[in-house]
Amino acid sequence: MAVVTKFVVVRKGEEKMTFANKKEADAYDKMLDMADAFSEWLQKSDLQLDDAVAENIALHLAEQKEAIQYILRTSKLPELENNEQPVAEAEESAELEEATGSKKVRSVKAA
Repeated sequence: MAVVTKFVVVRKGEEKMTFANKKEADAYDKMLDMADAFSEWLQKSDLQLDDAVAENIALHLAEQKEAIQYILRTSKLPELENNEQPVAEAEESAELEEATGSKKVRSVKAA
């Protein structure tokens, strides 16, 4: 007989998702916490959103946390994974620049 450990994320008495390890369950729970905060923030805004739309937007924002952080830091859309510099590389580069206080120098061709 095999023993299987499962980690279940429960919200308001409802099972949301089951995971094989605690780390993934905690990450999902944290994402749901973030979505709740976004939803509350959206509902308090002057935007005319019904509850379902606010919750859908909030969940999307929480799921796309890395892209949002990248946009807030750089004011640019993150590049797709197939392009030259994936988002993860760009984030590591930005973190390295912050930590070292140095930036890459780009050469510009004079006209």
